[in-house]
Amino acid sequence: MKEQLYTIPVTEAFESDCECPLCKMKQELEHNAIEYTLGPSYMEDDNRAMTDELGFCTEHIQKLYQEKNRLGLALILSTHMQKVTKDLHSLTGSVKNEVSFFKRKTDSSGISSYIRELEHNCFICNRMNQTIDRYIDTIFHLYKKDNHFPEKLRNSKGFCTYHFAALFDRAPHFLSNDTLTQFRTDLQNVYFTNMERMQEDIEWFINKFDYRYQNEPWKNAKDALPRSILKTHSAITPDTEL
Repeated sequence: MKEQLYTIPVTEAFESDCECPLCKMKQELEHNAIEYTLGPSYMEDDNRAMTDELGFCTEHIQKLYQEKNRLGLALILSTHMQKVTKDLHSLTGSVKNEVSFFKRKTDSSGISSYIRELEHNCFICNRMNQTIDRYIDTIFHLYKKDNHFPEKLRNSKGFCTYHFAALFDRAPHFLSNDTLTQFRTDLQNVYFTNMERMQEDIEWFINKFDYRYQNEPWKNAKDALPRSILKTHSAITPDTEL
């Protein structure tokens, strides 16, 4: 199959010998989204309108703060705060301060719903998730159309638990009959085999804290902890190498 632009990040991730190709792609998407957010785009009206509307999750506002463009972040937060304050002024101003001792009032102001929406929205998360969904679709496309790709999947180090479940559940939307059965078989084999490998690594890591094993080699366990965190939580620590 001739490689096309949208397949390149997927094939490169599967050839990179990482613990989860989708986590690797997601890390790259996050890096690009942070650069985009604090690049020249933050001065564009359309992008500023989206960051004003969506804001950022706690994780990504912290990562944005760690970047060098403090002025850009300050400008983004300034207009975001203006919008939130204006919205809350409008919502609180519409509330009637009525007290009843006989009937319990329900909050119809919409403030709680507004705050929940703010908590569950993030400009960077949304940008990442839209693209990672396309990458997942591409995995199924390659599995069907590229004769070499199934072997790449079978020879990989598997996936984190989150992405294993995502691939397993979405497979019937793209694959059918024997192809679906084979894909799920390959997926389960590569996931469980590599989780067993990870279990062995983390157990040896634990053993190395026992004086009886202090002179034994580390084998593959030195970085077992960050790799296990990736496998179980789809989380990338500062010590994780992807």
